[in-house]
Amino acid sequence: MSVETPVAPAVSDPGPTLVQAAGRSYFPIALAARLPFAMMVVGVLTLVVEARGSLTLAGLNSAMVGLGTAVFGPLLGILVDRFGQRRVVLAGAAANSLALVALCLVVYSDLPDAAVLGVAFCIGATAPQVSPLSRSRLVGIITGKLAPGRRAVVFNATMAYESAADELIFIIGPFLVGVLATVIGPVAPVVGGAVLTAVFVGAFALHPSGAPREVTTRTTSDQAPLKALLAPELLTVLVGVLGMGLYFGTTLTGLTAFLDDRGLADRAGLVYGVMGIGSACFALAVAKFPTGFTRQARWLVFGAILLAGSALYPWVGGVGTMAAALLVAGIGIGPTLVTQYSLGARRSPLGRSATVMTMLGSAIIVGQSAASALGGALAQGVGTHAALLAPMCAAALVVAAGAADTVLVRRSGRELPSSPGPSAPQP
Repeated sequence: MSVETPVAPAVSDPGPTLVQAAGRSYFPIALAARLPFAMMVVGVLTLVVEARGSLTLAGLNSAMVGLGTAVFGPLLGILVDRFGQRRVVLAGAAANSLALVALCLVVYSDLPDAAVLGVAFCIGATAPQVSPLSRSRLVGIITGKLAPGRRAVVFNATMAYESAADELIFIIGPFLVGVLATVIGPVAPVVGGAVLTAVFVGAFALHPSGAPREVTTRTTSDQAPLKALLAPELLTVLVGVLGMGLYFGTTLTGLTAFLDDRGLADRAGLVYGVMGIGSACFALAVAKFPTGFTRQARWLVFGAILLAGSALYPWVGGVGTMAAALLVAGIGIGPTLVTQYSLGARRSPLGRSATVMTMLGSAIIVGQSAASALGGALAQGVGTHAALLAPMCAAALVVAAGAADTVLVRRSGRELPSSPGPSAPQP
């Protein structure tokens, strides 16, 4: 009697993980490449104050950096969607490194203040926005290389990681500026930013995950028209992200004024970093939220926590209580940003993923730059209490945008609690 050997049931191949598909070196390179962008506004502010002795001019320069990003950031995204990331990011990295070095020369020269403002605008205009481009690249990898059944889970985890990485870098960046400026001099953070841009942003551009694919042959007929970027469901996200940028800028300037009143201005970066603890932890936790906890509900709930924490700022009396208020507010930051960027990625019109992501990235830096300039003037002209009210106004804008988004979704009925992750390849 013959005995048949049992055959093990076939196990379906789950395909590569995101780390395998992107390459193991991708994530550390993309993390380091974010640093110059996070150092930019504070580095310019610090250098101009030292070199020209004018806080007003320094604030205007920070605003010009934001203006340059606002004007040219979305254009960068349009070019990436048309030609791919590699060539566009490499050109931007080279131009940005040169602009940063030029500022170091111009700010100490006899050239008028207008020249300094012009160079600051160029710095913002050429800023390589690694963060939004990383999101766009990873979304393309998820939709193009991962098994369909795994895309939703990986998409949510990726958006959570990206926001946590942003939080980490936007804390380390200003802190690094302060250390370099104190130990070496105010030129060091700007020159360091130029070197980091050349090395790590260049590596980000040349990484195999950014190799030109089908996007290099894409025609305009393969893309949604530009007017699709003005859809109300995208504009509410853009306003919400702008509110987050305003929140970051007003909080930093208000906190600096608060600590300066107590002779502790040099500790602003350290105390500000407390806000990032809860933010990063809860940003990572978003991937574990149940599907019934919709994105609109997350935006409203965590936006309300952000508003509640910032409402405490004008009334605290000591550094310890201020740190506690920042910790509370930080719980609301990470999940709110994860939600906003997730909605932006999901709602990107056909072929406009990089454009949408750079629009959101530009909104952050524009809000931060404008708030840094206006918040500093408010603290100097009206007082610290008034400056500490500004973050609450910014948080209120975030909540209002979330409420508007909820109304739009309920009217359209297009986004449900169990809505899956991206399912169509994007660049």
